[in-house]
Amino acid sequence: MRTWSKAVVVIGSAGLLALGAPARAQDVPFPQKGPLEITVLFPAGSSADVTARLLAEGMAKQLGANVIVVNRPGAGGAIGYRHVAAQKPDGYSVVWNSNSISTTYHSGQLAFDYRAFDPVARVLVESPIVAVKSDAKWKTLGDLMADGKARPKGISVGNSGIGSHTHISAVALFKAAGVDVVDVPFPAAQTVPSLLGGHVDVLVQLPAALSNHVKSGSVRLLAALAPRRDPALPDVPTAQEQGWDVSLEAWRGIAVPKGTPKPVIAQLEAAIRKTAESPEFARASEKFGVRPAFMPTAEFGELIAKEDATLAQLMQAIGLKKQ
Repeated sequence: MRTWSKAVVVIGSAGLLALGAPARAQDVPFPQKGPLEITVLFPAGSSADVTARLLAEGMAKQLGANVIVVNRPGAGGAIGYRHVAAQKPDGYSVVWNSNSISTTYHSGQLAFDYRAFDPVARVLVESPIVAVKSDAKWKTLGDLMADGKARPKGISVGNSGIGSHTHISAVALFKAAGVDVVDVPFPAAQTVPSLLGGHVDVLVQLPAALSNHVKSGSVRLLAALAPRRDPALPDVPTAQEQGWDVSLEAWRGIAVPKGTPKPVIAQLEAAIRKTAESPEFARASEKFGVRPAFMPTAEFGELIAKEDATLAQLMQAIGLKKQ
């Protein structure tokens, strides 16, 4: 019997089934025997959680099955990865994975790497954002860097925990700029409150966590660590535009335990594609500052392997790779 955390949300009902076009049970047994569980590596309310629930709703319609989201946060994603890797490879337990599969492994928090999973599909991308309170004296990234150089260790920078993608991004940015800051990792749920409460001066975080605060006017965005401006944040210049060649776009997708049958992976991939490429998903994603970016199984696997090597080199260079 499966047990669920208090953060579980069940998505999918008779009403949802009527909206989709599920395959007949006698044709395709999967996923008729029970609900699918998506493990989210971060707490409820985080960008990972919000976007996973958008995906789960769409997948429920496409598969004709309940899709359950369970939050298993901790250790930069390692707790959730360990759980899913230990499950039966039958398609009923999947992980909402990200670049964190590499950062948790190379930082020493995870004993296995991305090869413990089979890729299914990339779903979306997000750009780490450099943010300050709206009343901060820095109006641009240049202002921040100039002040940081004048005052070594005089600026504190918050992020979502040691070894997280935002932690790697923050360290890489300030090292590239030659600015010595005080690095302050927080649990994911505490990052934005730490900035608003004045516990840190600067925050490097993903857009979904900041969107409501940008709308309210309590936060100012100085730069996006991406190769191009985010269509959802067109007024936020990239770090590259401002003279610092740092681009560390984050991706999120679905992976399953190694050895999951290929026909099951194909069904999951098809359901994800239809969801990620739908106008409804695009509209909902835009509200949270994320961009749908579907990538099929084979290409997604190649991306993960390539980025794992890149992140290993980066983490080695900035002193965050476990020796």
